[in-house]
Amino acid sequence: MVTLQVNIHEAKTQLSRLLAWVREGEEVIIAKAGVPVARLVPVTMEEGERVPGTAKGKIFIAPDFEAPLPEEVLEEFER
Repeated sequence: MVTLQVNIHEAKTQLSRLLAWVREGEEVIIAKAGVPVARLVPVTMEEGERVPGTAKGKIFIAPDFEAPLPEEVLEEFER
């Protein structure tokens, strides 16, 4: 992986070119006055199949979940 460092002004004016560089798997460091402040890296997507039921027992739904909201809360939506 090659790393390219650019200043903020160049990053603003050459964003499309820098994103193309990043899409190819490279890294871009954005610096202010030569001091690194941010890093552009490719997005990595997790691979694999989703497994149903992995949150079982971790989610709680209150018994009054579907109960009407109090009048004062409904009034706030009407503002």
